[in-house]
Amino acid sequence: MTRSSPGVKRTAAILNFMASHPGQSFALSDLVRALKLSRATCHALLTGLVEVGYLYRTTDKTYVLGHALAAIGRAAASNSSPLQIAQPEMRKLADDFDVVCGAYFAEDDVIVLRDRAASLSHVGYPVPLGTRMRLRSPMAVAFFAWSPADAEAWLAQTDLQPSPEARALMFESMEFVRQNGFAVLVRRPEVDTSGVTVATNVGFDSDELSVKPIAKLDASTIYPVGGLMAPVTDGSGKAEFCLVMAGFVAGMSGSQIMKAGAHLSATCKRISAFSGTKQARAIGD
Repeated sequence: MTRSSPGVKRTAAILNFMASHPGQSFALSDLVRALKLSRATCHALLTGLVEVGYLYRTTDKTYVLGHALAAIGRAAASNSSPLQIAQPEMRKLADDFDVVCGAYFAEDDVIVLRDRAASLSHVGYPVPLGTRMRLRSPMAVAFFAWSPADAEAWLAQTDLQPSPEARALMFESMEFVRQNGFAVLVRRPEVDTSGVTVATNVGFDSDELSVKPIAKLDASTIYPVGGLMAPVTDGSGKAEFCLVMAGFVAGMSGSQIMKAGAHLSATCKRISAFSGTKQARAIGD
């Protein structure tokens, strides 16, 4: 594996330290002590950062963040978003597992498909971008896994109440998500969706869907997987949106599900990390 440059790491350490103490200025000796750098190395790095405008050296020989970083910050904020970063990741998941990978955002009591990537065998996938559907307990599992209080609040206000059995399964499955980083939705053969359009199937006034979450997996059992879900978290550790892998054409063993789910969870962790977020309770660590 290629190793990163020590100089880059030290430079980043200085900038990260300065950014974590906004409004403060630091002398060379302060930074040497805080970052455990040699005086000569630290001075050379500070001189270079001042020359390119990333730091400014005041008249009292202390250092503050420089004006050039403001332009970089504005460009990053305006041109990058977790969803934008997710797009190539979604494409890879779709192609690697021959599925459709969608990004679903929660808006109050509704989830919205904002973007997706489809493998060649799923180019005609019938759920259009912008599709809005009521949030139900099977999909709420991934959105609320790390915030049970929010799950309770949602259940208290939604008119699509799950049955007692579905409610219990929801919280059991949330525990599975906390342990593994992703939710598993399996098809329900007892639900007849023949002749039902996608729009009506996702829009009827009931908590039930043609899939249900599961709370445990057996490695050798074959499951009729309808979808795998994992959250991308915001700065508070709550789900900002979920990536959903759907369109699996064959049954999957529990071990195959765990492998695919681990890829999905790792992808969501990378997207979360890019935007400076943190996974609640360190998913998978």
